[in-house]
Amino acid sequence: MKRLGNIGDKTIPLFFLALLVSLWQLIVDGGIIARYILPSPWDVVMVCIKILPDIKEHIYTTLQEALTGLVVAIVISVILAVLMDNFTLIRKAVQPLLVISQTIPIMVLAPLFAMWFGFGILPKIMVVILVCFFPIVVSLLEGLNSLDQDLLNLMKSMKANRWQIFYLAKFPSSLSSFFSGLKIAATYSIIGAVIGEWMGGKSGLGVYMTRVRQSFALDKVFASILIIIILSMILFKIIELIQFLVMPWRRAMNK
Repeated sequence: MKRLGNIGDKTIPLFFLALLVSLWQLIVDGGIIARYILPSPWDVVMVCIKILPDIKEHIYTTLQEALTGLVVAIVISVILAVLMDNFTLIRKAVQPLLVISQTIPIMVLAPLFAMWFGFGILPKIMVVILVCFFPIVVSLLEGLNSLDQDLLNLMKSMKANRWQIFYLAKFPSSLSSFFSGLKIAATYSIIGAVIGEWMGGKSGLGVYMTRVRQSFALDKVFASILIIIILSMILFKIIELIQFLVMPWRRAMNK
């Protein structure tokens, strides 16, 4: 029954997505919306295949910015979450700033980064870090705080020091929350890089999108969006695979 439930969980969204795409195709083929305003899904896929060899450099640049920013965001988030978990003063001082940092529109900060740091790769990476670190640090902090109190008391009664409590109990118990935040951050990383590229640069999917949008090539704009979705899903699945490998006990629990 559980396996049937899992199959249903996977097929229902696919069926719904196929239904929406079919409806979109019928609307365009039926002439309800002109193709030059809204290309059909089939047109988008064909254009995507056609332009793929020409935009490999743009894809590489965006991936480089996204992955670099994501790695830096993970390092910052882990350090910050551990410090906040261990030192109440740091937690009280930093937590409100974390929330405030997410209330500032990224579309306002991205041009400022470009003005301060130029149109190279650095301002794009900073945008990625800014959009990625919050879900990771919040999820990891919540995971660190979710340790069972009885287990914590047991370790303290066995004279375990703070470091032993962390790597033997707290960190393993927080991995599930950590990967939940990491999966969200991974999908944000690509769009973060694209937003940074919209502010200027020589290459990247955001730069390419800006160029084709200004020439009213909407089919290529939609093809770029499709590539961004595919890249984001690939990153999401890679994180899922890493979680699958480093958390063998989770597989046993799901059986």
